Amino acid sequence: MDNGDLEGGGDEAFHGKGGRKYRPVRPNDRAVLEMSSMDPGSSSSDSKSSIRKIKVGTQGNLDSDGREGSIPDNGGANGPHREHKLELFGFDSLVSVLGLKTMTGEQIPAPSSPRDGEDVSITNGHPKPSDAKMGTMMGVFIPCLQSILGIIYYIRFSWIIGMGGIGDSLLLVSFCGLCTFLTGISLSAIATNGAMKGGGPYYLIGRALGPEVGVSIGLCFFLGNAVAGALYVLGAVETFLKALPSAGIFTETTTKVNGTVSEPIQSISTHDLQIYGLVVTIILCIIVFGGVKMINRVAPAFLLPVLFSIFCIFIGVFLAKKDDPEPGVTGLSLESFKDNWSSDYQNTNSAGIPDAEGKAYWNFHALVGLFFPAVTGIMAGSNRSALLKDTQRSIPIGTLAATLTTTGLYIVSVLLFGAVATREKLLTDRLLTATIAWPFPVIVHIGIILSTLGAALQSLTGAPRLLAAIANDDILPVLNYFKVADGSEPYIATLFTAFVCMGCVIIGNLDLITPTVTMFFLLCYAGVNLSCFLLDLLDAPSWRPRWKFHHWSLSLLGASLCIANQVHPKNWYPIPLVFCRPWGKLPENVPCHPKLADFANCMKKKGRGMSIFVNILDGDYHERAEDAKAACKQLDTYINYKNCEGVAEIVVAPNMTEGFRGIVQTMGLGNLKPNIVVMRYPEIWRRENLKEIPARFVGIINDCIVANKAVVIVKGLDEWPNEYQRQYGTIDLYWIVRDGGLMLLLSQLLLTKESFESCKIQVFCIAEEDSDAEGLKADVKKFLYDLRMQAEVIVITIKSWDVQPEGGSQQDESLEAFSAARRRVADYLAEIKAAAKKEGTPLMADGKPVVVDEQQAEKFLYTTLKLNSTILRYSRMAAVVFVSIPPPPVSHPAYCYMEYMDLLVENLPRLLIVRGYRRDVVTLFT
Repeated sequence: MDNGDLEGGGDEAFHGKGGRKYRPVRPNDRAVLEMSSMDPGSSSSDSKSSIRKIKVGTQGNLDSDGREGSIPDNGGANGPHREHKLELFGFDSLVSVLGLKTMTGEQIPAPSSPRDGEDVSITNGHPKPSDAKMGTMMGVFIPCLQSILGIIYYIRFSWIIGMGGIGDSLLLVSFCGLCTFLTGISLSAIATNGAMKGGGPYYLIGRALGPEVGVSIGLCFFLGNAVAGALYVLGAVETFLKALPSAGIFTETTTKVNGTVSEPIQSISTHDLQIYGLVVTIILCIIVFGGVKMINRVAPAFLLPVLFSIFCIFIGVFLAKKDDPEPGVTGLSLESFKDNWSSDYQNTNSAGIPDAEGKAYWNFHALVGLFFPAVTGIMAGSNRSALLKDTQRSIPIGTLAATLTTTGLYIVSVLLFGAVATREKLLTDRLLTATIAWPFPVIVHIGIILSTLGAALQSLTGAPRLLAAIANDDILPVLNYFKVADGSEPYIATLFTAFVCMGCVIIGNLDLITPTVTMFFLLCYAGVNLSCFLLDLLDAPSWRPRWKFHHWSLSLLGASLCIANQVHPKNWYPIPLVFCRPWGKLPENVPCHPKLADFANCMKKKGRGMSIFVNILDGDYHERAEDAKAACKQLDTYINYKNCEGVAEIVVAPNMTEGFRGIVQTMGLGNLKPNIVVMRYPEIWRRENLKEIPARFVGIINDCIVANKAVVIVKGLDEWPNEYQRQYGTIDLYWIVRDGGLMLLLSQLLLTKESFESCKIQVFCIAEEDSDAEGLKADVKKFLYDLRMQAEVIVITIKSWDVQPEGGSQQDESLEAFSAARRRVADYLAEIKAAAKKEGTPLMADGKPVVVDEQQAEKFLYTTLKLNSTILRYSRMAAVVFVSIPPPPVSHPAYCYMEYMDLLVENLPRLLIVRGYRRDVVTLFT
């Protein structure tokens, strides 16, 4: 998403008593830090602040030159804008953490697929009341437990043990449990990589593998959930009809055991399963149409009897005796354990009863297809990710806890069931769990029915939301009918899910449905694990094909994909354009400052990534073409010597300004164009009396703003550490204006370098009033937590700026520089005013008309002095300091802007001045 426009409006929500700027911290509040401006000696105003509307796609109000201008005041019913306390160059207020509104908050309809460019409007103030969010227990653990403890455990598990034996059954449970546990870990890793919206696994897969792959796997998962709903319904009906045979409408059939007539074993009519199944499905759909709230209320009612029935089963196992409660039950017997250890795969009829003439032959692979749905409920929590209070915490804890709990239950059950009955009893009594339950089988019958109905409700709740999330991405036009507004119930998708479920219920055979469910879920799990693998692959060294042809083909394919699609913030990566031309002279045969390559490597993760080093030769291209080739070769040698992945480019132009404008417009290809311009700060311009430097410096920044490039200016480059110089202390971030999260990203990249890995990040925010500090700090901490970034948050109030330290010493160490800068600016303004008066022309500077007065310039200088003093006070010993800056003021002399910048960096040995651009580069969303 792009950073937002701030437009005027009006609301009292931003002000409490005493005109406080921040509203109280609320659950799921946005990490949006608002702060106003201040001029010397001013006091806070009582006027009301305004509603601010963010429109994604632009950043600030842009003038005709593409630069940000101040927000116009259109008066209106709500009155003019408030008098700001702290003003920095007349543009962005200090401090907005700015631009980060587009990455936080439930009110922002974030795109569900890796696409950007959508326009999003957000109104701050009193947030729209939202439904209560769910925690780990009710939001993840219980839904997962209900989905996992389904019908397979109750009416097929003992049969599986009889067919595969204890040994193969332990292997089966371990294999399936390991598969789901690894998937749960992958799911947790991706879920904690950022905030999640609705769509669960589809949301995760779509963001790692792309929307097209995400849709295909998401549809498989939707069908898996819908078919699983039919599986649970048939299981509930089968249990009901076995517990109450008189309820059957059609005549039941008698089956044979191994071709000989034994004691009659009756099976349920398929027609009964179909009729009762359709009725139950309709009732469940009516409940689902009532909304998630209703399901949340009845969830405990479904789960508690299930847990009690399992308790009764285990009590019954320990109390069972030989032929008690029925023949074939041996009680816990070592002899039965030995007899049932090995497998006995054989043919069965359609009812699952062993029959030599049966058409179904079972082996280990077939048992995997039958049993695997019993472990597939791990996605129930992630399906409802949009309803969770804390997705990053709830999904990992709830999912893994449910997986381990049920896997442990299955393993214990294999050992106990295998030792409590003969193999014939295990194969012929599919409700053995109810037979041995204490004190009455009806308890387990009720538990089975409630368990399966609860699991069916979870499936019928999650599947429609998944389908709606896919439809909202506009990948498949045929799914447009299932779109829903944010926060609305997906009624049409629920109706469609019900029809799919009913179609599977009509099959009337649970054993035929389970392999289909297994196939759908395995496809989804493979997608989740592949997504996690791809995320991890970004941290691994790149592998390269041995053959150059394959390398070239893959490069072309990757380049075409990068060019074709816009880059989502989660995929944004810095591509530095390193401007090598020095502000002054370098020694002969030195094509670039020796530390520029070291710094460029710090902007890449583990040194991998592309940099473009450019230089400009003044003159005519035909005359200096050979010089350009030689200079390019020399610069390329330098890049290779510094072990920096990058390319060298030399441009010949009439002057530096024209050359740089050509570079920022044409360098790169599609999304592979450089997005950050890196250059040294011109520290020597006044010392060497280079009067052309201010105009060049401001011109480069303005050109980058127009070309939508970020700017990183390095002050103290001579002292920048190489890879062997370990740094200690802190990396301090001062958010002055919105930068789309660029400083956060760069600071995290610094921590991946050996030289900075021992440092810690500190984020400094400035609050207008003392009462704002705690709310501001809480908002920033929540924002950083959602980004999985560890940093200490420090809030500074404006009042502390005017407090003298004990002993009465001067707080502003750069006061002398401030006084000197004020004199120079006054002299400069007087000079250009005198020249304009003498020549009878408008006020001109650098060949352009300007509008400025002494009072405004002094106000900007004072603000800069206070910022400089704050940085010196808190970050004197920092390893590196980041400061975000506003653009040069419109129609303002470049000389004055240079004076402001000089005062800002005064006495600071190592500083990174960052100017973001009209895009977010970090996002909460995975």
